Amino acid sequence: MNKLSHFDAQGKIKMVDVSAKETTSRQAIASAKVLLNAETLETLKTQTNPKGNPLEIARIAGIMAAKKCSELIPLCHQINLSKADVRAELTNYGVYLEAEAKTNSNTGVEMEALTAVSVAALTIYDMCKAVQKDIVITEIQLESKSGGKSGDFLRKI
Repeated sequence: MNKLSHFDAQGKIKMVDVSAKETTSRQAIASAKVLLNAETLETLKTQTNPKGNPLEIARIAGIMAAKKCSELIPLCHQINLSKADVRAELTNYGVYLEAEAKTNSNTGVEMEALTAVSVAALTIYDMCKAVQKDIVITEIQLESKSGGKSGDFLRKI
C-alpha cells in the first residue's frame, strides 16, 4: 500500500502539492444506486411525486456539487471542470445514477465525480422522502478514471 499523501513528515495534515505534476486530460465516472419501493417507483414513472421530478433536480444538484467539491472536501484542489454531467435512470430497484467529470489539469477528478453522484443520490432521497421513509443509498463507487501519473482504472465487474 502507498503511504498516505495528505500527511507531512511530522504527521500533520497537508494539501498535496501537485504543481510539479503534468497537466493532462483527465476523466472520472462514478455511480450510485438509490433503492426505492414499488410505490415510490410508480410515482416517478407516472410523474406524480408531490415534489416534482426528482431525476432532473438530482441531475442539476449533482452538477452543482461537482463544481463545489473543493468547498465541501477540505483537501481537494480547486480545478476547472471542462465537463460535469449526471445521468439518472429508473430501474427495477430504484434509480441508477452515474456522474462524469472531465478536466485538463495536474490533478484528477475522481472526487468531483463521486461528490456529484453522492449529492444526486441525496437529492433523490430528499425529493422522495414524503412518499417513502426507508430509502437506501448504496454502492457509491468510482467506475473508471483516466489520465494522470497513476494511469487508468476500470472497475472489474
